[in-house]
Amino acid sequence: MAVIIVQASRLSLNDIHQTWLHLEHNLVYVVVLSAFGLVGSTVYFITRKRSVYLVDYACYLPPSKLKVEHDRFMKHCKLMGCFDETSLVFLDKILGRSGLGEETCAPEAMHCLPPKPSMEAARQETEQVMFGALDTLFANTNVKPKDVGILVVNCSLFNPTPSLSSMIINKYKMRGNIKSFNLGGMGCSASVISVDLAKDMLQVHRNNYAIVVSTENITQNWYFGNNKAMLLPNCLFRIGGAAVLLSNKSVDRRRSKYKLLHVVRTHCGADNKAFNCVRQEQDDIGKTGVSLSKDLMTIAVANKLINAKIKPYIPDFKLAFEHFCIHAGGRAVIDELKKNLHLLPVHVEASRMTLHRFGNTSSSSIWYELAYMEVKGRMRKGDRVWQIAFGSGFKCNSAVWLALKNVKPSCNSPWEGCIHRYPVQLSL
Repeated sequence: MAVIIVQASRLSLNDIHQTWLHLEHNLVYVVVLSAFGLVGSTVYFITRKRSVYLVDYACYLPPSKLKVEHDRFMKHCKLMGCFDETSLVFLDKILGRSGLGEETCAPEAMHCLPPKPSMEAARQETEQVMFGALDTLFANTNVKPKDVGILVVNCSLFNPTPSLSSMIINKYKMRGNIKSFNLGGMGCSASVISVDLAKDMLQVHRNNYAIVVSTENITQNWYFGNNKAMLLPNCLFRIGGAAVLLSNKSVDRRRSKYKLLHVVRTHCGADNKAFNCVRQEQDDIGKTGVSLSKDLMTIAVANKLINAKIKPYIPDFKLAFEHFCIHAGGRAVIDELKKNLHLLPVHVEASRMTLHRFGNTSSSSIWYELAYMEVKGRMRKGDRVWQIAFGSGFKCNSAVWLALKNVKPSCNSPWEGCIHRYPVQLSL
């Protein structure tokens, strides 16, 4: 201040006036630039893409009383009296080649003779699976149901009223302003779709938890006819479900297992052959079932879309991902993906073992596979895992997760008590 006063005493009034105007002019610029900076920073922090963390997840483990060994499965099918001899031979052949083990489970209604595929039995199966997975998830994470602001449920073939999401809200007395969604008819890749929807919701609703519940219902979707294309699901699909807790809270990063990096969804429904390759319909005598086209795997890997004379370029995906969770849709699905993606046996081990132990659990299979890798101690900090799933429509959806730490298995993992037997040797 003293220096300024001395300098000012040497200036004329005109000089002082010019200096003041100069400072005033610069001050306007400073204020304007500061305002723009403040507004820009505010807009950035409001609109920036928020990280989505996978805090934890839980897979449903069916009780041992629901196991269906191969011999028991075939004996039961014969006693039903609805399958002809040709169909029984076909079922036995497919089951032997399916890659399913002796411990997969079917719903209680299908253990009855005759089976009881009632609406009430279907509700009981779904409640048993969803609530079983959610009870484990809430216990492992110490998150209260009322803390959850977003709920996404997917189940392709069973969509009662009230919806499955409403059943969960009623069971756990969730808050009234929860954003709930119920996805139906979206096939085995619907869990990735649900994650994508939850991710988008978490970009809008700050400081929030989202739960994704993925399951399928067997009770009302067993096929009692003799169309071979519709008999395949009887051999492959089994009970299963998963509940996943996602968060956009920065404080949850430390305790979360993974961070979501990418979700890619591809829909081929504009093509008629792709659209019809997995279809729920009635056969010639009015029996309802899900038909799996013989072109299913061709469509899944798109061989016919490529000129046979031109060898397609296949990137080395092993350089981008340390782990692969390929939907356990069936042995042929896993074999074809392993071949086309140039993967090693270890990369499809989790998929094969999940199919062997739990069968095709539809959209939840990719979570049983992730749990397998964790129990085996293979998920290290910085590892990237690629979940790939296919579904009716026809859709191919995938998600990429980054391990935030050396991931340990959660309590009550579905592999507890049996992981010491895996991997098992499968016959070719």
